[in-house]
Amino acid sequence: MDWTQTLFWFFFLITIGSAVCVVTVRNLVHAAFWLMITLFCVAALYVFLKADFLAATQVVVYVGGILVLVLFGVMMTSGKLDMNLRTERGQLVLGGIVSAGIFAILLLVVNQTEWEISQIPFDAGEGTTKLIGEAIMGDFLLPFEAASIILLIALIGAVLITRKEIKE
Repeated sequence: MDWTQTLFWFFFLITIGSAVCVVTVRNLVHAAFWLMITLFCVAALYVFLKADFLAATQVVVYVGGILVLVLFGVMMTSGKLDMNLRTERGQLVLGGIVSAGIFAILLLVVNQTEWEISQIPFDAGEGTTKLIGEAIMGDFLLPFEAASIILLIALIGAVLITRKEIKE
């Protein structure tokens, strides 16, 4: 096993360990920081899979945007929520059974699906950014533009909802 495989398995184990910490830690701020570690390690795994665009998107969108939003939400509501959250043993057992069932179904589907090899020519030495750009600006231009218009409408709507009325 060479150093890249060792590093890949290192990031894989950190990803799994930090993801387990996200769902088991009781402090929400600590869970958010464990989530940050998980998302960074997933981005590192994307780099090892030569998906550099996905790695950059992972860091910018999830770590830079979503995680900051989660932290703001936790910090803004931490003083307002005075709830004592307890997990009873029955909830843990039921959650474990449901999780094991979903995992078993996932394994069954993955094992019984006949996966087709992609017909897109891909040079293993180059990244995926060029291929993704050509696909977005080629075959998927209309859905890409539709998504951008929908996001623009949502942004304008958010500004209109949150702006203060100026009364004369």
